[in-house]
Amino acid sequence: MHPVRERGTLTVVSKTNPDVIEKAALAAGGVSALASAIGVSAHAPYMWRSRRSVPAEYCPAIERATKGVVRCEDLRPDVAWSVVREAA
Repeated sequence: MHPVRERGTLTVVSKTNPDVIEKAALAAGGVSALASAIGVSAHAPYMWRSRRSVPAEYCPAIERATKGVVRCEDLRPDVAWSVVREAA
């Protein structure tokens, strides 16, 4: 995990395993299909893979696009997804 400075505080961000992003692309029918399904450019998944980080706001859409093959917890284990799901 790498520390990240965020608005004057220090936050630890968990890195996403690049294989999980690859798995999501395969489950969605390819990188372009995944990007289209979640409303981002075709370049975004490649960028996330190289940075080893998927923005949390895209995780639920990726989970839906992959029909649950890749879960939010796989993409961002640092987020309390059970709390987020209860709030939704």
